[in-house]
Amino acid sequence: MTGPDPATLHPLPHHRKLVFLKNRITRPTIEVGDYTYYDDLDDPANFERNVLYHFDFIGDRLIIGRFCALASGVKFIMNGGNHETAPVSTFPFAIFGGGWEAAMQGQTVAEKYPSRGDTVVGHDVWIGHEATIMPGVHIGNGAVVATKAVVTRNVPAYAVVAGNPAQVVRYRFDEDTIARLEKLAWWHWPADKITRHLARLSASPPNLDALEQAL
Repeated sequence: MTGPDPATLHPLPHHRKLVFLKNRITRPTIEVGDYTYYDDLDDPANFERNVLYHFDFIGDRLIIGRFCALASGVKFIMNGGNHETAPVSTFPFAIFGGGWEAAMQGQTVAEKYPSRGDTVVGHDVWIGHEATIMPGVHIGNGAVVATKAVVTRNVPAYAVVAGNPAQVVRYRFDEDTIARLEKLAWWHWPADKITRHLARLSASPPNLDALEQAL
């Protein structure tokens, strides 16, 4: 047994509003790993609608790892929503043309307007209902983002964050355990190996000694 087929759109046939997300993505600037799912209260097609200000001419990517769980209403604000704040006006004159492109002063749009780069979600990350992830944020492996949190800065691996702006509430495990889990990187194992070790991956508290024997 190797678990569900990651190429399946609806891994739960009776629940059509949950999808393995990579099979729903149409934009080349969004990358999603195997088994990551999105569960929407209305329509899973809403996911790409909730990746906001994601313009091709900016060139930033949204990268989401494997085995993530994304709840309904999760939003990603991409770099196309950024405005300059140093000039007199925050209005983006240059993008409208008609002579206003002179505001570019020889720069490209990507150079002119602020960018924090790609937005990256690690592996085995749980993002709660209606959470908002701001541009360029990196969320570490195993992290949890609480319902309606607004994530404005990077989230460490295995941290639980909540609030607006999101703050670390606690860590799921101690530093030594987190370091061992990062090294273990079970999310890269082949499906048959994950299947063989499901009991250990699902055990609470974790038995890392037993899992490390599988390396």
